[in-house]
Amino acid sequence: MKATYTAIRTILIRVFNGVWGLEKMATNIAKPIKRRGIKGEGVWGYAFIAVALVVFAMFTAYPVVSAFIISLQEYKPLGSTYVGFANYASSLKDPLFWQAMRNTVVYTILTVPVNLILSMVIAILILPLRKKTQGFFKGIYYLPVVASGVALSVVWLWIFDPLEGGILNQFIHFFGFSNQNWLGSSKTAMFSLVLMSWLSSHGTSIIIYLAGLLGIDDTFYEAAEMDGANFFQKLWYIVVPSLKPATLFLLVTGVIGSFQVFQNAYLMTGGGPNNATTMVGLLIFNNAFTYFEFGKAAAQSLILAVIIAGISVLQFKFAGKDVDY
Repeated sequence: MKATYTAIRTILIRVFNGVWGLEKMATNIAKPIKRRGIKGEGVWGYAFIAVALVVFAMFTAYPVVSAFIISLQEYKPLGSTYVGFANYASSLKDPLFWQAMRNTVVYTILTVPVNLILSMVIAILILPLRKKTQGFFKGIYYLPVVASGVALSVVWLWIFDPLEGGILNQFIHFFGFSNQNWLGSSKTAMFSLVLMSWLSSHGTSIIIYLAGLLGIDDTFYEAAEMDGANFFQKLWYIVVPSLKPATLFLLVTGVIGSFQVFQNAYLMTGGGPNNATTMVGLLIFNNAFTYFEFGKAAAQSLILAVIIAGISVLQFKFAGKDVDY
């Protein structure tokens, strides 16, 4: 009996010492660890982002602040006059500004949705191909993105040539139509810019959609096939929902880019005929560097920025509700 009592007492002592040791260890671990040199680490952190901060301050923050200051002035290189919000009022009362805004909205509505659909369709067609063939088509479609905008405009000017040598006129001759002055008529000028966007603005979107398609798990397709789903059902219930993040990104950036469109209108039509293709970006450029109304141009650029920001917020609010990143 005494031996049994002694054994039990020894076991309890060892258990108590073990629990006490674990508790003491846990207490030591829970104590805040004094980090040495945290101030130095913070300095290094700011040092690493210093270049990005300087670039942002010089090329984003400063131009925006400077544009706002100029928009409140009748700006002149040798002396400016403060006019308050007169440039904003003048811009909002200018019929040409609203015509340019209407042209920009029409251009956006006609180009952005069609470009997204075409890019998705082309990406789906490229996906089943072998890797080398995929790379070939990726390069072909992405080539206009890296090519010079001026060079592309020269090619499109040749396509839209109003004479019989124009490629587009030669094409419509097969259907019995006569020559069209594509860029010189107010009826066809906007359509010509839209067509140019439809046929040459898919490189980046195709690459992004292909990346999204490659990220879809094959088990989704296998499960759909077991349930008897056809191609279009798999496309609607698997591919389209899986590509929502990419679609939202391309939608937002596409709308921003189309509202800022300048190069096509400037090089192809110059805003004509009769301001039928004058976009807001081209109007701002003309006010600044043709009529030297820098204050008005700055005011219009900030109005455009506010409009773009508002549209982007609405897109994220309504189109990004069920988007998971």
